[in-house]
Amino acid sequence: MANFSKSNVPRFSVDVYQNEYLPEGGREVNAIVTVTSTGGGTTGGVPLAGASSTPSALPGHSPNAAVVIMVDCSGSMDYPPTKMRNARDATAAAVDTLRDGVAFAIVDGTHVAREVFPGNGRLAIADRQTRAQAKEALRRLSAGGGTAIGTWLRLADRLLATADVPIRHGILLTDGRNEHEAPEDLKAALDSCAGRFTCDARGVSTDWEVKEVTAIASALLGTADIVADPAGLAADFTSMMENAMGKEIADVALRLWTPVGVEIAFVKQVAPTVEELTGRRTEAGPRAGDYPTGSWGDESRDYHLCVRVPEAGIGQEMLAARVSLILPTPGGGAPEVLSQGLVRAVWTDDMAASTSINPQVAHYTGQAELAQVIQQGLDARKSGDFDGATAKLGRAVQLAASSGNADTAKLLSKVVDVVDAATGTVRLKAKVADADEMTLETRSTKTVRVKK
Repeated sequence: MANFSKSNVPRFSVDVYQNEYLPEGGREVNAIVTVTSTGGGTTGGVPLAGASSTPSALPGHSPNAAVVIMVDCSGSMDYPPTKMRNARDATAAAVDTLRDGVAFAIVDGTHVAREVFPGNGRLAIADRQTRAQAKEALRRLSAGGGTAIGTWLRLADRLLATADVPIRHGILLTDGRNEHEAPEDLKAALDSCAGRFTCDARGVSTDWEVKEVTAIASALLGTADIVADPAGLAADFTSMMENAMGKEIADVALRLWTPVGVEIAFVKQVAPTVEELTGRRTEAGPRAGDYPTGSWGDESRDYHLCVRVPEAGIGQEMLAARVSLILPTPGGGAPEVLSQGLVRAVWTDDMAASTSINPQVAHYTGQAELAQVIQQGLDARKSGDFDGATAKLGRAVQLAASSGNADTAKLLSKVVDVVDAATGTVRLKAKVADADEMTLETRSTKTVRVKK
């Protein structure tokens, strides 16, 4: 483990967990890379012990963030009318959670996007007066019109681009499907916004499309969740804004350098959620590529890296990969290396050494499979393939039980009757509430950390 830092950024450390021993002819090297950031603000991923969770506990923090809140104001937000009221109250609670000096704006999203506050293509600076003005403007929000989320994101991007700050963040609330623009328009908006700001997405009630909301959060390196009961929105928005206010550093990338002859099989985040990063690589010089990780506060995340090395003889060893955390420098100079770790390969004829699976690798391989079989099981259930759904969701129950993922096990038990968790024997429930099915699908990628 290596560890570097400047005084104005959090301290990062990298720990590599792997079994470096391969049998003769062995080529696949797996490693779990734990990245920990300390000295930032509130918790952002897996919490660190003792970390504060209120913005007011951040003395001396310079305003380094801009936030745009996008509120769905389509016609369906009036059914029932309490939904729109809850959305206004939640946005007001989020505004109250802003740190003084943070730039912010509120966008009303329908089939078009409109600035609610402050207007004229700019951001307001949070203080007592602008918070009060924003909450006054929220009272005028009413429901009517369609849903074109790409237009909301593009307006948020234009507004955030006016702020010269490192942390740019969006919060997006929707209650419906993106019916008033083509799927490729939303995809184009996400491609255009990716890397420019992060965004947390929330679906309220049960008439929205899980895959749309999770795709937004995934593309923009944020979180996705369901708020089945609109009355829970204020607490959720407060928590999201506290989290955003705790971010201290943006645009951190995981740089992977590999020697000649080494191929990268995959790179994925595996805690606190499963997020595939392999296809997001940008080239960074000879045999090096960068994978985006977004913004960081006080938190710890785990990444699973798999590479294929050339065959070698017994007793040979090699550096399979070098993992660095890097931060771009203003003006395009050489990036700052925040921390570094090494992945090794050693060929041995000791069968016990070469066949044992590292506990971290085994745990997260199971967690990634858990997320996958839940998605496959729910898709099979929707398409009427009940045998396939039973098999996949049974495997999910088995994986959740064996890995200690109690939250996911609880969500699964609302969709299937568990006969025997250890063997994955389940029966599909005849009747499942929409909220229960959508909660399981939305949270399927949430993982538990391996017990060290």
